[in-house]
Amino acid sequence: MTDEIKGKMEQLVKTLNKYAYEYYVLDNPSVEDRVYDKLYDELKSLEEETGIRLDDSPTRRVGGEPISAFIKHKHINRLYSLDKAVTYEQLEEFDNRIRKVCDPHYTVEYKFDGLTICLTYEKGKFVRATTRGNGVIGEDVTAQVLTIKTFPLTIEYTGTCEIQGEAIIRLSVLDNYNKTAVEQLKNARNAVAGAIRNLDPKITEKRKPEILFYNVNYMSEGHIDSQEAIFDFLRKNGFKVFDFLRKCDTLDQVKAAIEEIELGRRKIDVLTDGAVVKLNEVAMREKLGYTDKFPRWAIAYKFEAEEAETVVREVVWQVGRTGKLTPLAIVDPVELAGATVRRATLNNYGDILRKNVKLSGGVLIRRSNEVIPEILGATDDKGTDVKKPTVCPFCGTPIDEVGANIFCPNKSCEPRVIAQFSNFASKDGMNIDGFSEKTAKQLFEQAGLSTYAGLYKLTKEQLLELEGFQDKKAENLLTSIENSKRIRLANFIYALGIDGVGKKTAKDLESRYNSVENLASAEKEELSEIQDIGDVIADNIYRYFRDADNSAQIRELFSLGVTPIAQETKTGAMSGENVVLTGSLSGFTRTEAGKIIENLGGVVQSSVTKTTTLVVAGEAAGSKLEKAKALGIKIIGEDEFKSLIST
Repeated sequence: MTDEIKGKMEQLVKTLNKYAYEYYVLDNPSVEDRVYDKLYDELKSLEEETGIRLDDSPTRRVGGEPISAFIKHKHINRLYSLDKAVTYEQLEEFDNRIRKVCDPHYTVEYKFDGLTICLTYEKGKFVRATTRGNGVIGEDVTAQVLTIKTFPLTIEYTGTCEIQGEAIIRLSVLDNYNKTAVEQLKNARNAVAGAIRNLDPKITEKRKPEILFYNVNYMSEGHIDSQEAIFDFLRKNGFKVFDFLRKCDTLDQVKAAIEEIELGRRKIDVLTDGAVVKLNEVAMREKLGYTDKFPRWAIAYKFEAEEAETVVREVVWQVGRTGKLTPLAIVDPVELAGATVRRATLNNYGDILRKNVKLSGGVLIRRSNEVIPEILGATDDKGTDVKKPTVCPFCGTPIDEVGANIFCPNKSCEPRVIAQFSNFASKDGMNIDGFSEKTAKQLFEQAGLSTYAGLYKLTKEQLLELEGFQDKKAENLLTSIENSKRIRLANFIYALGIDGVGKKTAKDLESRYNSVENLASAEKEELSEIQDIGDVIADNIYRYFRDADNSAQIRELFSLGVTPIAQETKTGAMSGENVVLTGSLSGFTRTEAGKIIENLGGVVQSSVTKTTTLVVAGEAAGSKLEKAKALGIKIIGEDEFKSLIST
């Protein structure tokens, strides 16, 4: 191999590892995927041509052939588990023990719920990955971990070291995997354990685990004096570290950091089960030492469980505003995240089959963000099958099957009408103050209300006949109904209850069509080209406005004085332009450029379609640029864009 080819390969490896570090560790890619892919293919070709692969080549990370068995490996330093506290009293006892030895400074970080992994480096090169095992001996999972891209293959430190982290699978990644998987994965913890402790590295790669690093378990040379310095070492050497570490001088500060994690963990994309409190100074750690199981200088503060096992007793079917029947499981009461849970959601009948949910069968449920828990999967094969409805459980009408879902086609079905009225009158809809689901039920059952137009024909006498309505309440509701007649177009579109059309989509439709009449005449293909509106939602919108009953109801609303008003669009240099941004811009982030375009009256699109009028092409623009050229769409560079927005 010539020096020229070797130099070329070294440069490609260096560049590719830089791009991968930006993408996987920093979450801030500097180039598009196509740029990386082109360089990767070039490197792979050179490796095949020369028969040589450098130690830190990214091609080493491709999942190889299945292994026959896991090999046991003894850790250089024992990997300890952590003692736990579940109350502040137990945390205070931990603090009191520490204060008998020193005046402590603590650090607090997230405790992720995954699989502990230990990486070994020798002479700056990655040589091995193992599980924690019993803390002394783990299993060699090097082939599996090599498929993960959140750690470096070479580091600056040239001694021997062990780096400790937690393998995790992000919740969004797990959800996407389960959408197409034949066998559903019940939770992120089990999913990542199965991904790493699997004899086939290709399965590991397919499940897309990551490793978040938090400790240097051993160093043959040199010394790190604090937890803060450990994090700095990890970052400097290219390991992915979760960006949260609080230094605390008092126990009250520790409690505040724990409460910050308790709140923040509901918003992040990683499964967590607590916070880790550590003595910051390594010298004091060595003085305190270890018990047979735990370090005396660290403790895990565990939160209440967000997952629990229970038994399904009944599955009831709820009817929504579109007529869709959604199954709801009634389960044995179980304490979960500070609440007693008696119900859990399922998506549809196919979801019941995929998760093997059965009556009197065990299930694992998860509670997140204070919503009704969802069923993750069955924990046993007991029980009897859940039967799919053949008629609506409320009105007895034979159901329709559309794709994966089942529907009640009866537009007068009570729960369907009540849900429609609740959505219609909601704050994001017609914003009718004082109108509740209870009121909708009363009006349906006692006043025979079945259409939106009927709301605008209500009389005070009709309302006074309803339980709970006196003069003042009736007058206030009628005033609110009257005030709702002049409403923003986006609110009116949302209020109609078109399946899949939420607040954002309603605003996008308002911006694009400017009136109900224009929207009602839009073709399906045209609708599907709008950003974030796919074929399914486009079809829902198209069919809604071509339904004779829906059209008649809208006309009647207009005849009663309901007047949707489009919000005045911003005018400026980009007015009337549908703009796609592609490639890297040196003067702006894409978000910044998008906001500038919108403030100047333009619309930002995510992909190039026939409706696109302008493409702003930065450095390394890819397929979007080629498509724009093919469609004859106007293309400008960054300099011209800057000139345009400054006029």
